Amino acid sequence: MDNQLFSYSPITERPPMTWPGGARVAFYLALNIEHYQVDKPSTSIFGGTAGLAPDPLNYGWRDYGARVGIWRMIESLDRHGVRASALINSDVCSRYPQIVRAGLDRDWAWVAHGRDNSTFQAGMDREEERAYLTEVVDTIERATGRRPQGWLGPALTETFETPSLLAELGLRYTLDWTNDDQPYELDVPGMCSVPYSIEMNDVTLFVTKSYTGPEFLQAVRDQLDQLYADSADSGRVMALCVHPFSVNQPFRNKYMDQALEYVAGHEGVWLATSDEIAEAYRVQRGAAVQQSAGAGTGAAQ
Repeated sequence: MDNQLFSYSPITERPPMTWPGGARVAFYLALNIEHYQVDKPSTSIFGGTAGLAPDPLNYGWRDYGARVGIWRMIESLDRHGVRASALINSDVCSRYPQIVRAGLDRDWAWVAHGRDNSTFQAGMDREEERAYLTEVVDTIERATGRRPQGWLGPALTETFETPSLLAELGLRYTLDWTNDDQPYELDVPGMCSVPYSIEMNDVTLFVTKSYTGPEFLQAVRDQLDQLYADSADSGRVMALCVHPFSVNQPFRNKYMDQALEYVAGHEGVWLATSDEIAEAYRVQRGAAVQQSAGAGTGAAQ
């Protein structure tokens, strides 16, 4: 079937995009904070045991993030003045409340990321998915005091109904479609896409591609430098997508810290959250629509 969620739009044919303070690149740190069911397979570092229940090897690797890794990440974020965009499973709220409290103390943005990272809504019918999404969003709102504005599906999974259901629940953007360096409108009233990255992602780089820490750091630098060059005429977005069970392992942690230092010290970079990027885009989009309407009225007169 044809894609009905968004239309093709080459980046060379769009109106210029600007960011606050004249910044050229809007950067956000996509911090995946996840819970995994102990008896289901999920993201794994060793496939040989991934189908076992329990699977101490892979479950323990993932569980390291909530127990240890995220506290190293928080130290780096604090050191470099970066607020996280917390992509949070709703089960995290009851299982790891200390992490939620740490995020509230630091004014993180809260992005709904499903119930847990072992449950995908792909295959749900519309009413089943509506109930599931409502539970996820309401749980996060109760725990954080804020209704999430954005969504990332576990493993970036959706149904064809997901964006419209999210809009019904008051959400305003999704990170699931990793096909652009700028936000863009979806063909669902009230919803837009904000860039996320599977390439600039620690699981992809370390687990799939076997990058070393120095190679990861160089990839972050190269990504930002290219986007900065591209942004001479129109702003870009850089998402750095991380999981504390991966990038905050002891032998990698210093490279994550150095990556944040490079980004935070780079000229023309707006240290933002995904919420702020979506809102800045909407303000510009609204102004452009108003200007276009005004020009049309003037021409008619």
